[in-house]
Amino acid sequence: MMDRVDDELGAHVSAGGGVQLAPERAAAIGVNNIQLFTKQPSRWAEPIIDQESAETFRAAREEYGIRIAGAHDSYLINLSSPDRRLWRMSQRCFQGELERCCLLGLDFMVTHPGNATDGDEAAGLERNARGVAESLKVVDGSTRVLLELTAGSGTSVGATFENLRSIIDQIPEDQQHRLGVCFDTCHAYSAGYDLLKDYESVWVRFDEVIGLERLGLIHMNDSKHPFDSRKDRHESIGQGTLGPEPFQRIMLDERLEHVPKILETPKGDEGNAADIANLELLRSFRASA
Repeated sequence: MMDRVDDELGAHVSAGGGVQLAPERAAAIGVNNIQLFTKQPSRWAEPIIDQESAETFRAAREEYGIRIAGAHDSYLINLSSPDRRLWRMSQRCFQGELERCCLLGLDFMVTHPGNATDGDEAAGLERNARGVAESLKVVDGSTRVLLELTAGSGTSVGATFENLRSIIDQIPEDQQHRLGVCFDTCHAYSAGYDLLKDYESVWVRFDEVIGLERLGLIHMNDSKHPFDSRKDRHESIGQGTLGPEPFQRIMLDERLEHVPKILETPKGDEGNAADIANLELLRSFRASA
């Protein structure tokens, strides 16, 4: 087990064998913040987490000093779908995800806004907001739903700050305190937000449209594809088309200092060693300033 570093960095860790094992895996790479899946992300099957398992997870979280813990929802969910059957399946799955997050006491749940496969972006955003609102109304708890900025491939929605703002604005006002945004560096760069050449303007625009107070999480991922490619392929920090500079600026940006920053970079055959190397690089940016 690595010595713990008290900072805002973390990583997506495996929940294989049970969510209660995730905190120890976070400790093994020296982080206080984690993201996990509460189910297999590419299957509709809905697992049941009983009270005993939830209590075991909570105890492990306390034992290993996990400060921020959250989940990413299923990749199958598409709350922007015009297909009524798929939309309802997605809404029920989303609600189940939120229920498990609240039972486990997770701080956040990241969700992709989905795809408006009919090409009607405005309608897709409305459908997404309706699905989120239905679920928030039924599931009471402190878990915050974080809408993730997407790379903008195909018919996906959520690739602009304005898209995310539109979803938020269509959620009933009494539920809006449970909404935030997850900013993925790879997705942002692929969607046309130039963190490399126009870093400051990106964050000024984010604050103008969404508000930095709604920034709940940053996914720290380099990109395998070029700027404005609309493609989503993550790369290790500093080894992709973004390179090290934007990540150094993020680590030194006082506005973002207390925002949790989670790695979703490739692990390959290296496993924990890959995460540790990326974390050490990010920390070195701040240490050398």
